[in-house]
Order: sequence, then C-alpha cells, then structure tokens
Amino acid sequence: MDTVTGEDGITRCAWAGAPGPMRDYHDDEWGHPVVGESAYFERMTLEAFQSGLSWATILAKRPAFREVFAGFDADAVADFDETDVERLMGDARIVRNRSKIEATLQNARAIIALRDDGGLERLILGFAPSTPPPADATTSTESVAMAKDLKRRGFAFVGPTTAFALMQALGLFDPHVPGCHRRKPD
Repeated sequence: MDTVTGEDGITRCAWAGAPGPMRDYHDDEWGHPVVGESAYFERMTLEAFQSGLSWATILAKRPAFREVFAGFDADAVADFDETDVERLMGDARIVRNRSKIEATLQNARAIIALRDDGGLERLILGFAPSTPPPADATTSTESVAMAKDLKRRGFAFVGPTTAFALMQALGLFDPHVPGCHRRKPD
C-alpha cells in the first residue's frame, strides 16, 4: 500500500490524501479504539453496509444511519419490525438494501443476547491479533475466527472481510501503512 503527501505537507495512507471527510475520518477515527456497545454496533453496521460500496458513500450517509438506527442503540433497534424495515427501505438518505437492514435488526438482537457473556466489545477485543497483519491484507486468521464466532452467535453480514475491516476501524491493530503520520512506531 502507498502513502501520499497532502497539500498540508502530511503523509497519509493513499486513500486519505485529499482534504475532506475521508481525510478527517482517516486522521481522527480510523484505527482509533472506541468504547461502548453503541460505538461497536455502529462500526459493525457501517462496515456491513459498505460491503460492495465505497467507504465515501457510507461516510456521507453516516448521519442518516445514526438517525434511522436510533443512535445505534441495540435495544431500540432490536424492537424494529417489518414496518420499520419498509420505512428504512423508503429512506433515500441511507443505503436501501433489505438484506443489510434486516441484518442490522438481527445483529441488535444478537448484541442483546451477548450481554450475558460479557458483551459485544469484549467479544470483539478478544480477537485482536498478537501480530498485526500485512498492510495489504483483507482478511486474517483472527477475522476468519471472529466472523465464524459472530455467525455462531446469531450475527449476520459479518464475513471475514467485513470482520477484518471492523478490526481496522476499531483499532484492534494499527491499520495505517508504513510512512503514514498516524502509524504507531514499531
């Protein structure tokens, strides 16, 4: 993977070189640990919706996703029904994919069920790799294991590639390429 030096003189991962929301996300969020169930639920949901689309599309729609999915409150989303699914399918501010919407509701219910076992955050953190994967990887042994465990626990739309992207977003390892200003020293 490559880096690019922006007009501000700062070297970043190549996908975040231009000013704007992608750069802001790269600099301020991507690879930074978060805390709390709703933060994990949000990132899991957005990574699932991103599947097959550009991250720029999802990032632009994030405020609407937050609104329509009740701030990613698992209890609220778990109570959604078919009427809510139809409402969401009609909302052009988000990605209108029935499978992904239904997966989000299913995942909210799975999150609630997981609370007795320590919760979503604890489960995901348990898959943090001891050695960071190569910068150009799209899956890892840990993301394959995480996806398998999440599916076993009733989660949907969480394959190995989505699990890997989730691990990157949550900072389970440093996803920034060598030379990027956000890369932690080895």
